Amino acid sequence: MEGLTTEEVKQRQETGQVNYDTSVPTKSIKKILYDNFFTLFNFINLILGIAIFLVGSYKNMLFLGIIIINTAISTIQEIHSKKVIDKLSIMSSSKAKVIRDGKKQEISIHEIVMDDILELKTGSQIATDSIIIEGEIQVNESFITGEPNSIYKTKGDKLLSGSYIVSGKCIAKVEHIGEENYTAKISSGAKYVKKVNSEIMNSLNKIIKFLTFAIIPIGIGLFYTQLQIDDVTFQEAVVKSVAGIIGMIPEGLVLLTSTVLAVSIIRLSKSKVLVQELYCIETLARVDTLCLDKTGTLTEGCMEVKDFIPVNRNKKQMSNILANLAKASEDENATIEAIRNYFTKTGEVWKTKQKIAFSSQNKWSGICFEKEGTYLLGAPEFVIKDKVEKYAKDYRVLAVAHTKEEIQNNQLPQNIELIGYVLILDKIRKEAKQTLKYFDKQGVDIKIISGDNPATVSKIAKQVGVKNYDQYIDMSTLKEEEIGEIVLKYTIFGRVSPTQKKQLVEALQKSGKTVAMTGDGVNDVLALKTADCSIAMANGSDATKAVAQLILLDSNFASMPKVVAEGRRTINNIQRSATLFLVKTIYSGLLAVMFLFMGEAYPFVPIQMSLIGTVTIGLPSFLLALEPNKERIRGDFLKNVLKKALPVGLTVILNIFVLTLLNKKAIITEEQYSSLCVIGTGICGIILLFTLAKTRKSEPSKLPVSLFRVSLAIIITILFILGLTIFNWWFNIAPLMPILKVIIKLIILSMINFSILTILFKKIEKES
Repeated sequence: MEGLTTEEVKQRQETGQVNYDTSVPTKSIKKILYDNFFTLFNFINLILGIAIFLVGSYKNMLFLGIIIINTAISTIQEIHSKKVIDKLSIMSSSKAKVIRDGKKQEISIHEIVMDDILELKTGSQIATDSIIIEGEIQVNESFITGEPNSIYKTKGDKLLSGSYIVSGKCIAKVEHIGEENYTAKISSGAKYVKKVNSEIMNSLNKIIKFLTFAIIPIGIGLFYTQLQIDDVTFQEAVVKSVAGIIGMIPEGLVLLTSTVLAVSIIRLSKSKVLVQELYCIETLARVDTLCLDKTGTLTEGCMEVKDFIPVNRNKKQMSNILANLAKASEDENATIEAIRNYFTKTGEVWKTKQKIAFSSQNKWSGICFEKEGTYLLGAPEFVIKDKVEKYAKDYRVLAVAHTKEEIQNNQLPQNIELIGYVLILDKIRKEAKQTLKYFDKQGVDIKIISGDNPATVSKIAKQVGVKNYDQYIDMSTLKEEEIGEIVLKYTIFGRVSPTQKKQLVEALQKSGKTVAMTGDGVNDVLALKTADCSIAMANGSDATKAVAQLILLDSNFASMPKVVAEGRRTINNIQRSATLFLVKTIYSGLLAVMFLFMGEAYPFVPIQMSLIGTVTIGLPSFLLALEPNKERIRGDFLKNVLKKALPVGLTVILNIFVLTLLNKKAIITEEQYSSLCVIGTGICGIILLFTLAKTRKSEPSKLPVSLFRVSLAIIITILFILGLTIFNWWFNIAPLMPILKVIIKLIILSMINFSILTILFKKIEKES
C-alpha cells in the first residue's frame, strides 16, 4: 500500500482539503475580555458610579476601583489558564497513523488530508469519514446512534467520524474532512461533551436571576423614598440609594469562583492532569465512589506469561500453536503482547484464512489456519464454559482451544477441543497501595470493575489493600435487572461487559452515589460517558480520551489523590467564601426593602460599604479560598451557604433596626447613628469569621480552632479598627470615644442575636 505521495499531500493542503479542527477548545482572549468586563452587574455598577460622579461625591466612587481590580485579576487569571490548557491539549491531542509514500507515519488528526490512507486498530477513534479498503473490524457508533452494540464492518463499508474500533484492524481511505464529516454536520464533533451539572453554577445563576429582577425596582423605590425625607438633599438621596444597591450585588462572588477554578486547573496541570471540563472539579469534590478498571490503573497495563499447561497436546505442540496465534494476530493488547514475548516462532509459519479480533464483549479471539483449522484464545468461561478455579485464584487464565470449523457471524462453533491453559500475571503499580489508602481515609468507596476473572482481580485487590477484596462476583452470570440489587453489596466485579460497566455506574448513581470512573480502554467508554466524573489515562485509547473530563497526562494513577484533594479544596473554599458574599447581599437587600417602607434615611454611604466589604468579605474570602481543605462536600451548595449566611444577615438587620429606633427617639445623634450601623455590621462579619475558624472534623489538629483562620480574623479586626479610628475621616465615621458605651452594648447584642439565630437555624435544619 503506497498511499498519497508527498506532492499529493502538499496539493491538498494548498487547496484546503485538510481535516482542520472544527471545534474551539477554549474561549478566545477577545471572548474572555468581553465576558469578564461586559456583565450585567458591571453595567449596573458603572451607572451607579456615573450617578455618584454627577452629584460630586467623588470618594464614594471607590467601589468602582475595587470592581475594576477584581475584574482585571479574574481576566488575567483566565487568560493564563487558557494558555496552560491550550498547551496541554496540544500535548494530549489525538494522533492518526497514515500511509504516505509507502511508509507509515504518525500525524495529528488535524493534518489528515482528503484521500489519505489510514491504518486503524482496536481503540482508535475514527477522526474522518472513511471507507474500508482492507481488513475486518467491529465498530461502536454509540456517539452517533446511542446504541452500545458493536457493528461488524468489512471491505467497502463506511466508517463514520466519532465512532471507534472495538476490535480488529483495517486500512481505510478518507472520504470527508473538516466540516464535511458526519459528526461536524450534526454539530456534535468527534469529542463527546457531557452536559454540565454544577450545583455552584446553578446556584449562582439562581442568585443572579433573582437579583436581576429585584435590584432595579428596589433601587428606584429606595431613591424615591429617600427624596421624600426631610433634610435629605438630592445628592444625599443618590449617594444613599447607590450604597443600598451596591450592597446587594455579590459581584466578587462570580469572579472569585471563576478565579479559584482557574487556579485549580493550573495547579492540576503541574501534576500532569489536563482538565477538559471546568466544573468537573466540583464533581470531584463530591465524589464518594470511585470505579476503577484493573488493567492500567491498579496494574501497569503490561503482563507476563508465568506458565502454560497443556491438556490435549504436549508442551512443544502447544508452544507452536501459541507462537502461530501470536504472530498471526493483529490485536495489540497487553495479553497478546505477553504471549508474543514468551512464545517465539522458530518452525513453519501457518497460513491464515480468517481472523477474528479479540473483543471485550466476546472475551475471545480466533484465527483460522488453512491446514490446521481454527484456534481460539480467551477466557475459559466463554471459550470452554469452565471457570478453572484451580488456577484462577493465582493467575489470569486463558484457554487455548481448537475446532475444525470456521467462525460464522462471530459466534463460537459447537465442537471445541481444549488444548490447554496459559497462566498470566499483571504487573501491579507500585503506587497503587498508597493511593487506595488515601481514598479509604477520605471516605471514598472503591469499586473495581474488570473484564477479568473476579477471583484473579480479588487477589490483586488484596495485594493493593482494597477493603472487602473478598466480596466479588462474576457478572457474566447475572441478568440486567439483578445489577441494582448487588451493586452496593460487592466490591469486585469480574467478567464485566462494556454495557454492564455502564449499568453498574448507573445503578450506583440511582442509589445516591456520586461516581467517578477511571479507564484506558474502549471497553470503558460507555461507563466513562455515564459517570459523574470521567478520568482517562493519556496512554489509553483515543476513544477514552475523547469522552474523559480529566486526562492523566503521565498515565499515573498516583495523581488521583491530588486531583480529588484539589477538587475538595476548591469547592469547600468557594462555599465558605460564598457565605461571606451572601451575608452582604442578604442584609443589603432586606435593609433596602425595610427602609423603603419605614421612610427613614438609609444609614450607609458607598465609602462605608467599601470598608465593610473589604475587611469582612474581599480580603478574607480571597485568603480562605486558597487554604488547604480536604473535607468531603455534603448537601446542597445554596442551602449550605444560606444556613451560615442567614443568621449573620438577620443579626445585622436586627442591630440596625434597634439603632434606627434609638436615632428616631434622639437617643443617639445622626452622625453617631450612621457610624454605629457601620460598626455593628462589621462586628457581625468578624463574628462570622471567628465561627469559621473552628477546626473541621477532617482536619488532623488537636486544637479546637484553626490558627490560620483565627490569625486572619484578628488581622481583619485590627484593619477594621484602623478604618474606624485613624482613617475615620475618610470613611465618614464619628469619633469612637463618645459612643464607646454604645459600641460595647452593640457587640454584646450582636453576639446574643447571632447565637440565638444560629441555634434556631440548626434546629430548623435538624427537624427538616
